[in-house]
Amino acid sequence: MTLTPSSSRPDRPLRIAIIGAGPAGVYTADILTKEERDFRVSIDLFDRYPAPFGLIRYGVAPDHPRIKGIVNALHKVMDRGDIRFLGNVDYGTDLSLADLRRHYDAIVFSTGAVRDAALDVPGVELAGSFGGADFASWYDGHPDVPRHWPLEATQVAVIGNGNVALDVARILSKHAEDLLPTEIPDNVYRDLAASPVTDVHVFGRRGPAQVKFTPLELRELAHSRDVDIVLYEEDFDFDEASEKAIEENNQVRTMVGTLTNWLMEQEDRQQSASRRLHLHFLQAPEEFLDEDGDGRVDGLRMRRMELDGSGGVRPTDETVDYPVQAIYRAVGYFGSPVEGVEFDEVRGVIPNAEGRVLDADGAPVPGLYASGWIKRGPVGLIGHTKGDSLETIKHLIEDEPGLWRAQEPSEESVIELLESREVPYTTWAGWHALDEHEKSLGAQATEAGPVARERVKVVDREEMTRISRESVLLGAEG
Repeated sequence: MTLTPSSSRPDRPLRIAIIGAGPAGVYTADILTKEERDFRVSIDLFDRYPAPFGLIRYGVAPDHPRIKGIVNALHKVMDRGDIRFLGNVDYGTDLSLADLRRHYDAIVFSTGAVRDAALDVPGVELAGSFGGADFASWYDGHPDVPRHWPLEATQVAVIGNGNVALDVARILSKHAEDLLPTEIPDNVYRDLAASPVTDVHVFGRRGPAQVKFTPLELRELAHSRDVDIVLYEEDFDFDEASEKAIEENNQVRTMVGTLTNWLMEQEDRQQSASRRLHLHFLQAPEEFLDEDGDGRVDGLRMRRMELDGSGGVRPTDETVDYPVQAIYRAVGYFGSPVEGVEFDEVRGVIPNAEGRVLDADGAPVPGLYASGWIKRGPVGLIGHTKGDSLETIKHLIEDEPGLWRAQEPSEESVIELLESREVPYTTWAGWHALDEHEKSLGAQATEAGPVARERVKVVDREEMTRISRESVLLGAEG
């Protein structure tokens, strides 16, 4: 289909499709409704899952205290009723780019990053080598991952020094019953309760002053019952660049101070917990070991690193072997290709110029935009997404006079298309129904169990969809 930008503005709202209902998608929609403009908008927010919120629901550990506040803020945006949610719709399968062009004047991709970044280390393919993102999807009840996780190791390694690495390590080392007050799915609780783990080792290739996690993530480690934190004096090295970072950056100073205090207190404190969480620095993975030759991880060889004086590290001649039976790679997320647009296989993003999607020649594609991690890569905290979305929306508003005009722009037309293809889409009212159902499961578990549970998350996609669709009339909006 040949697209010709229109010089005339239609006497109707500008129809916008946003693909991805995680924080980036919701923030983008919210900013678009509020940003100054001289035209009306009608926004549809699509997601491939029956429920909204993306990585907030399926990528963040359930025991995070701050996540509830973020979900509540996103809820308030969607509860206004000026943004339509259409869930359980898979872009590229249920709807194509050509479909969206026919029904919308502009499209914003906010599909995020859900895959594990690659780690090029010998033995990474062995059984017992797991992706941290995959594990997070499992313990968060992602509908498209297996219900069972093989938690058979007594000694486990986690490679990475970001927030995801600490999430993975905390969930692995924490006693399952201490997660019951969260929205942890029942199948996840059962597997974690049966885990024989005694030691979890977290490895970072740089020093304590260069870690990527946040003070909140670090402090949460100390809140785990019956888990001792173990540090090693030889890992605490600070070069000139480290000292400068400690002096100039409050966050770095806080984290180094916390870690140093833990190290000093460790000497005077008897460690008697049944589980231990070891924090290692200045070590990089050299090889995943299979000394038994059975195709399974039975060890991890780490290369000792040293600071180079300028904020980086360099390898030494020393290696250390750890007898672990499972290794979790938490070295970052990576984006996935999006049907119909270019994709940067190196960075894992849609090529773009400040949110304007680019074609193979580097020219902006009229009416196509990106926001969030699929735009900038998996860096920054959730709060950074707001500024990122604002940049994209400013360009969309600026481009409005030259956008193509949808051939079938009515709000009903895309619903008719989905129904003609028998796509069992869900709505915002359907999410409210699922939300209440999960809370009711939590109330039932509270009456029957030892602790209060706010909710029990529904994991099965078909069950999520059925609950969402049966509780409201199709097409109803909350």
